[in-house]
Amino acid sequence: MIPISLSAMLPDRLQFLLPPRFRAHHPLVPVVRLAGPIGSILPFRAGLAVSTAAPVLERAFSVSGARAVAIVINSPGGSAAQSHLIFKRIRDHAEEKKLPVFAFVEDAAASGGYMIACAADEIFADPASIVGSIGVVSASFGFDKLIERFGIERRVHTAGEKKAMLDPFRPENPTDVERLEDLQRRIHEVFVKLVRSRRGGKLKEDNGDLFSGAFWVGAEAVELGLVDGLGDIRSVLRQRFGEAVQLRMIEPPRPALFGRLFGRRSFSQSSLFDPAEALGVIEDRAAWARLGL
Repeated sequence: MIPISLSAMLPDRLQFLLPPRFRAHHPLVPVVRLAGPIGSILPFRAGLAVSTAAPVLERAFSVSGARAVAIVINSPGGSAAQSHLIFKRIRDHAEEKKLPVFAFVEDAAASGGYMIACAADEIFADPASIVGSIGVVSASFGFDKLIERFGIERRVHTAGEKKAMLDPFRPENPTDVERLEDLQRRIHEVFVKLVRSRRGGKLKEDNGDLFSGAFWVGAEAVELGLVDGLGDIRSVLRQRFGEAVQLRMIEPPRPALFGRLFGRRSFSQSSLFDPAEALGVIEDRAAWARLGL
C-alpha cells in the first residue's frame, strides 16, 4: 500500500499549517491586477496610479519562492507620466528580483495601458482584446462663445504670460496650440522609444500605423509584434510551469473601516452628489468609449 503524504491530504490553502519540509512545493506565480483609467484617484472612483500600484507590486515581487510575476491589465490609458512611473516600478522590481514578468490583457491595454504592458517580458491577449493606441491625446472644450452669449466677462490675472495657456474660456491661441503639439510630440517620442526598446525586433515597423495612435484586436496585435501570443493567464502559465502551478492573487491593502465608510470626504460634505466624482465618471466612460468599449 502506497502511503499518502501529509501534503497530499491538505488543500493548497491549508499547506501553511504543515512544517516547511512537509509542504507541497508547487510552482508559484503572484498575480497583480492593474485596471481602470490611469491618472488621478478620487474617493469613490477606483483609478490607477503609481501610488496605488506600488504597494501591490512590492508585495508581489517579495513573495518567497515565486517563479515569475503575472500582471493582468485592463486599461484604456490615461496619464503618460503615471503610466511611465508604473512601468518603471515593474521593471525595477523585475531586475532586482531577477523574475520574469508576464502581462495578460483583458478588454484593453491601450495607450498608457499598453505602456505598462511593455514592462513584461512577454505579453498575451485575448482574441477580442484591444491593444495599441501608441499616441498622445489632449482634449478639452471651448466655452468662450458660451460666456459671451450670456454677457459673462472672464477675468484672469497672471504672473507669467503663458500661465493661462489654453484657457477654455478664451478663444484658442494658435501659439498655445503649437506649444501643446510640441509637448505631445516629445511625450510621443518617449512612448515610441520605450516600445521599441522593450519589443525589439518583434515589431512589424513596416506598418505605417504602428505608432499613429491606432489600435487593434488581439490577433492583429500578434501579427504586428505588439503582443507575443493569444491566451489567458491560467492556460499560459500552466503551459509554462505545469498543471500544478499556483496563481496567488495579490490584493491591494484594504483601507481602515472609517476610510471605507467616509472616503476622503470631510464632515462638512453632506451632499451625496459630488460634481468632481460625476465628472470623473464621465471622463472614465469617455476613455473606454474611445475604444468602442
